[in-house]
Amino acid sequence: MTVREVLEKIGAEVLCDAGADRPVKGAVVGDLLSFVMGNASEGAVWVTVVAHANVAAVAVLKDMPCILIAADREAAPDFIERCRREEIAVGRSPRSPFDLCGALWELGLRGEG
Repeated sequence: MTVREVLEKIGAEVLCDAGADRPVKGAVVGDLLSFVMGNASEGAVWVTVVAHANVAAVAVLKDMPCILIAADREAAPDFIERCRREEIAVGRSPRSPFDLCGALWELGLRGEG
């Protein structure tokens, strides 16, 4: 499944579609950057309520193709621009992190940590 397919199936608003054709291999949820650095796998969709440039840096470090912002949180313009440059797709949803994880689970995506 691709990032684009995941975002469409869960009904997320697409804030950045760069890299949306990359494959998705799993998921991770967390707002603590050090937790995500230690637990995310390559190819994971990252569910978080944090949307600033440091989040994009961690996604690059862990080779994650997509950041999914939960609870309709705002994304800083420099965050979106960094994701565009690094080809990381960004979606946003009004759903809670818990509900988004359930939706990803129903799509067959599994997490770690």
